[in-house]
Amino acid sequence: MYCLLQPFLLEHQIKIGRDALFDLLSAHKLLVRKRKRKMTTTWSNHWLKKYPNLIRNWTPEAPSQLWVADITYVETNDGFLYLSLITDAYSHKVMGYHIADTLEAVHTTQALKMALGQSSSCGNLIHHSDRGIQYCSGEYVDLLKQNNIQISMTENGDPLENALAERMNGIIKNEYLEFESLKKSTAMQILQSTVLKYNEHRPHTSINMLTPEVVHKEQLLVNRKWTRKRQLTNIVNP
Repeated sequence: MYCLLQPFLLEHQIKIGRDALFDLLSAHKLLVRKRKRKMTTTWSNHWLKKYPNLIRNWTPEAPSQLWVADITYVETNDGFLYLSLITDAYSHKVMGYHIADTLEAVHTTQALKMALGQSSSCGNLIHHSDRGIQYCSGEYVDLLKQNNIQISMTENGDPLENALAERMNGIIKNEYLEFESLKKSTAMQILQSTVLKYNEHRPHTSINMLTPEVVHKEQLLVNRKWTRKRQLTNIVNP
């Protein structure tokens, strides 16, 4: 937000630092409220085949090398909805999404189908998720295999193993979706406009303050600050 406001601040000769800006927003109750209520969307205690973690100590170097998937809940006036997102780990672009009032695997598969429809090639692509039953279901796994996509899953339940996917879902849910006004009947329509805004207008520090759509469409190789931090950590703590 601070980056996006810079042209306006310069034009009006307003001098304000980032911390001062957030203090101002907080004083006027304009910051995003984080909900503390928790629900479980992952059930991994099932008999279906689980796959090994292929991305431990590895990070993508370009778009279309790694997709991360996750499911979160969205609270509405009509009850809870469940949001499935598939995100390109390098560009941060949301490739596929779907929202439904149940956790059935068919809904998660709809998000995958959308992602596949936006990708011209799936060669050398890894799909990473938790070990939830939705991602281990026959329909979901078959669709990945039909498109020659490698399957990777978390192994020990550590949320850091799929931290990017969980963060992406959190951004979409907490920064864009209006909880109180969201209705089940219009949820998909609202989600569609939300993803469009996120992909085309939200810059990220880890991709040089560019938007996900620009980095993904133009296949830009950006300076990944978090990659360098991880490499330094591995050197210090081998």
